Amino acid sequence: MFNKETKTALQAKEAALWLAFAPIAFQATRALRDMGILKAVSDSGSAGITIEEIMEKTNMNRYAVRVLLEAGLGIELVIVNDKKYTLTKTGYFILHDQLTRINMDFTQDICYKGMYHLEESLRTGKPEGLKELGPWDTIYPGLSLLPPAVGKSWFDFDHYYSDLATPAALDIVFENKPKRLLDIGGNTGKWALACTAKDPEVEVTIFDIPGQANIAQQKMKDAGVENRVHFHIANILHEEIPFPKGFDAIWMSQFLDCFSEAEIVSILSRCREALNDNGTIYILEPFWNRQQFKSAAFCLQQTSLYFTAMANGNSQMYHTDDFFQCITDAGLVVAEENNKMGLNYTLLKVKKA
Repeated sequence: MFNKETKTALQAKEAALWLAFAPIAFQATRALRDMGILKAVSDSGSAGITIEEIMEKTNMNRYAVRVLLEAGLGIELVIVNDKKYTLTKTGYFILHDQLTRINMDFTQDICYKGMYHLEESLRTGKPEGLKELGPWDTIYPGLSLLPPAVGKSWFDFDHYYSDLATPAALDIVFENKPKRLLDIGGNTGKWALACTAKDPEVEVTIFDIPGQANIAQQKMKDAGVENRVHFHIANILHEEIPFPKGFDAIWMSQFLDCFSEAEIVSILSRCREALNDNGTIYILEPFWNRQQFKSAAFCLQQTSLYFTAMANGNSQMYHTDDFFQCITDAGLVVAEENNKMGLNYTLLKVKKA
């Protein structure tokens, strides 16, 4: 997928110029979407719509509408014929596609300002852009403290991809009817709730930091399953705090990509000790080299830089070569790999070596 040149010299220069203006094009696209201009164009259908009609529908002045529409022509969100604007296919996806909207909102609300500090983050190994959101060492303690709209953008991004894989993953995890399951990085408790609904006898322990665990605890009470869902509240990077033990299954969804390779080895090594001899560690991750489409790999490769500048400074969306080495170094083996989970996820079954 990434082993040969795909553009002519002219196409390459055009792509380079797009990148040179990419931040401006991004903000213009967001303004066209959020200020109602793309919707007005979309609603006009094939008949198209004039600047004057857009001004009336959006309550914007001519200058504002004109400069955004002209930017939209260059970005190829709209086309114009006889002074009437219609939506392109790209404009359609910007306006109507849920995946595109979630990615754009995440980029704007979580990443945009902080990415100015990317180079500094790469030099220091710390999320230097996080200061644009709050005074935390990593983003995770701050998630429950973000303004509601910003927090929604983060959680929508976090949940959208993994939620699509949940039904199939549940079937696989419960093939062997685990009695005790450890949900590491349980977040708001969505997976724990799915497990308790799947099997009325399973007991789940959620392992997470206080802010996230507090949200999950309330959700368990609301669902009436607090007697089957327990909590181990700690920072997983504090190696002196032992994991609870005796689990038939350990679940980690889009969790280990939040850590460096050395931290992944440490976490997996402690998972090994927490697992029963015949137990299984289930790891759900989007590996960029396992993607069917180049655009999906692109999204994951760019998301890695969110981890660099905003999340923790030292993790990423991994290539399987690097990730599988961590599994080996922790004294574990990949027993099975399923690359057809949801939109673009891989489910690994990992056992003791």
